[in-house]
Amino acid sequence: MSGPAVALLYQALPPPVIDGLRKDAKPGGYSDGGADIGFALKGLGRTVVTPVPAPDPAQAMQWVFPDTADGIAAASAAGADTIWANSVLFEGHPIEAVMGQVAIVGQTPAATQKYDDKFATNRMLEQAGLPVARGFLLADRPSQGVHALADVGQLLADLAIPFPLIVKPVRGRGSQGVTLVRDGDALNAAARSLIDEGKFGTLLMVEEFLDGEEMTITVLPPAAPRPSGERGDRHFALRPVLRFDQKDGVAPYNGDVAVTQNSVAIGPERMEEAPVLAMLDACVKAAELVESRAVIRIDCRADASGQFKLFDLNMKPNMTGAGRPGRADQDCLSAIAARADGWSYADMLDAMLATAWK
Repeated sequence: MSGPAVALLYQALPPPVIDGLRKDAKPGGYSDGGADIGFALKGLGRTVVTPVPAPDPAQAMQWVFPDTADGIAAASAAGADTIWANSVLFEGHPIEAVMGQVAIVGQTPAATQKYDDKFATNRMLEQAGLPVARGFLLADRPSQGVHALADVGQLLADLAIPFPLIVKPVRGRGSQGVTLVRDGDALNAAARSLIDEGKFGTLLMVEEFLDGEEMTITVLPPAAPRPSGERGDRHFALRPVLRFDQKDGVAPYNGDVAVTQNSVAIGPERMEEAPVLAMLDACVKAAELVESRAVIRIDCRADASGQFKLFDLNMKPNMTGAGRPGRADQDCLSAIAARADGWSYADMLDAMLATAWK
């Protein structure tokens, strides 16, 4: 074994309510992806610290530590000098207590919390001159920067945003709670359902629907080596991955449909297309604006003119991959992109390990 001694965390802590908004936890807390990462890195000869001496590849929880104070302490006591935060971080997270003491693969808790607000992040990117889907905030009652559901008809007329539209949570995960609506009645019904359920809070986003191609872009920070082996001083993007077979305009949640069934990396011939180049440039600039220290993924869709707009920046993308028993179809979107650029899933993870910071 060589290199840092890395321990993988999974999300054991319940997501906090932040400004009245909540990001729903993934079942299993990303333990499946954590086990995939650990198994793949161990296969490369990297030192992977686990809760048990000889973890069973088929048992995810034998590869990961909970992201609690006790879990992080247990990982350190077991010999880890690097913590891979395969969890959703937030201000006040226990990992803050070991920042500066161990190396961390992941974003800072403050950055994750800040940029998990999809509406605020999109507006920041828009103000920086990047192409972003137009949208607004909606709730039962108006407040500063938030519009009332009862006034949405007049608002749409004032903003000249036509149907169909997308209704979604502000701090969502995957495609949970995301609905395409084609008229005012459907908009009111979808908004009413999200608000009344309260699963994600009582505030939601309404966004223009972009009816062109959907692609997703994985961006790594400068500390990571590129697939060619070269290093640079800027963030860089992997091959765009085309999403298809959406259900009513929305990519299905990967827990329901594996992304290997509805996603494919674009061919090299498309890498010189002007809209693709512009999209890649915008995504790299977005990663720089959020000061990403680890991999991020940005979802983009083309408008009627064929120009891509960013609509969802994910600070902690899913990182599952093939390797463990029964996981042959579990490559995440970033793994699909990596393979197209000549990396294996394990190669990509090794590059991510190189981004560890103190």
